[in-house]
Amino acid sequence: MSDAPRPLRKASGNKLTAMMQVRNEAGRYLEAALADLSEFVDEIVIVDDASDDGTPDICSSFPKVKLLVRLEQPLFGEEARLRQLLWEAALRTEPDWLLSIDADEFFEQKAKSQIRGLIDQDRYDWVAFRMYDFWGSLAYYRDDPLWQLHKRHTMMLVRYLPLYSYFYPAWNHHVPRLPITCSALTGFQSELRVKHYGWAGDDAQRKAKYDRYMQNDPRGEWGSLEHYASILDPQPHLVRWQEDEEAGGKT
Repeated sequence: MSDAPRPLRKASGNKLTAMMQVRNEAGRYLEAALADLSEFVDEIVIVDDASDDGTPDICSSFPKVKLLVRLEQPLFGEEARLRQLLWEAALRTEPDWLLSIDADEFFEQKAKSQIRGLIDQDRYDWVAFRMYDFWGSLAYYRDDPLWQLHKRHTMMLVRYLPLYSYFYPAWNHHVPRLPITCSALTGFQSELRVKHYGWAGDDAQRKAKYDRYMQNDPRGEWGSLEHYASILDPQPHLVRWQEDEEAGGKT
């Protein structure tokens, strides 16, 4: 038997580990999100930010959740620390690729069948996707000047290179979901799409999110005050979502 070292980049047989941070997600999208992830990832790692509802029990009920770290005190106002804790927890599972995803995000159906092809290659080390902000329902996404995340790419998937240096910026809010140093690696911008349901609730739920943003970032140090204010826009421009079985491919 050969004792050859593990290759830096494997072109096949890669393990896909999803990582997620959660807090008080019971009764929302968490159960559906974990069921969805379980269809196409190998393992799931979760950091629970001191939930006081049934969130940890929901997480523990899924066999693919291999590691659940429960914090006793919340770190909502220290987002960089929370991201770093999640990253370090995920590395304990010896991943090949890490998918950073939230409890209200869902890949379109076609992406689930293509994601294995995105990681079983040795040419690039991260993948970015188009993210759509659903608004007021699960049928429409928002598309106006301050809400065009879907017109650029969000890095969500990265290969873990043990000798590479990974770190997050020391921000309290709007911290990148993956270490900022990942952007220096060679990556790929996919046209596969991700549905973000975090804004799909009612007016009261969106107002509560607006209030949290203003509490954590009242001067707009980490984000745009204009963007925060637009959350309360009574007439946003909405576009009906169409599940495109032919979506995807390379840019």
